[in-house]
Amino acid sequence: MDLDAHVRLVESQMRTLLVPSEPALQPFYGMMSYHLGWLDAQFRPIQADGGKRLRPLICLLACEALGGDIQRALPAAAGIELLHNFSLIHDDIQDNSPMRRHRETVWHLWGMPQAINAGDGMLILAHLALQPLQERGVPPATVVQTLRVLDQTCFRLCQGQYLDIAFEQREAVDVEEYLRMIGGKTASLIAASAEIGAMLATDGSQAIAASREFGWELGLAFQMVDDILGIWGDPQVTGKSAASDILSRKKTLPILFALQHLPASSAAAFGRVYAQERLAEEDVPQILGWLEQAGARADVIQRAELHTQRALAALDRTGGSGPAQEQLRALAQSFLKRSF
Repeated sequence: MDLDAHVRLVESQMRTLLVPSEPALQPFYGMMSYHLGWLDAQFRPIQADGGKRLRPLICLLACEALGGDIQRALPAAAGIELLHNFSLIHDDIQDNSPMRRHRETVWHLWGMPQAINAGDGMLILAHLALQPLQERGVPPATVVQTLRVLDQTCFRLCQGQYLDIAFEQREAVDVEEYLRMIGGKTASLIAASAEIGAMLATDGSQAIAASREFGWELGLAFQMVDDILGIWGDPQVTGKSAASDILSRKKTLPILFALQHLPASSAAAFGRVYAQERLAEEDVPQILGWLEQAGARADVIQRAELHTQRALAALDRTGGSGPAQEQLRALAQSFLKRSF
């Protein structure tokens, strides 16, 4: 199965929504197209890294595996990817991140007010993207339910982002709180991608619920692997400096696990160092030593493997079949092999 062809279909569907209605608005659309990797900073066509389009791909494959027509699902897949990218534009502002995918972020190029507006515009386009569903033969009740899932997911994303920002100001965050946060920020949209794909193929409640569970567990595993890569990842692969999450003082799962499982004296020392207003490169080896002492990396890898196995078990319960089902299985397994 040619997954690149699926991605090209999604890209084509998204491009139909980003056509300026008048010349004066070209920069508004241009900022969104820049973020998606289609234009450079002067709004000239370019093939830049716009992300892997994993979420719309999961939507199309989930639909196809259950016997659905991916042409019917394309509007939803495009909307899902636009929703994801709205969250990234705003996330870059909230994290004060100047770079994404080796390019300057929208706010860093055009300022926060325009970036906020561009992100808002992309959120609205995500909803408008679903309008053609009925024209493609999707029953009205299913269209309404699809929109409901998209709206609920958007709100969960915002809840997860709130928790993530709030955690930055807190000295103590436990593992269960962190799992709730990544459930909102990461797992909810991957779950919705699989759920919506299934909804556009079948009205079978068991298949739809199992598809959502597949996406949810996969999303948790995906974020856990990201947490590992943010500390131990190869900069040539991740595009970030080594131990970037440590230098940013992020409270990711390996950090929280170590703080909870180190001996009291080591945990207290680790906590004091990590609570500093700014960390330096020379602090990193000591922090890595505490993480190794706690067994944090091994624990998070084990958790990611567990959630991947739960995702695969849910995938089996969907009743899907054929090449698309096998691609979903391969995709889930590939998340664990991203570079550790």
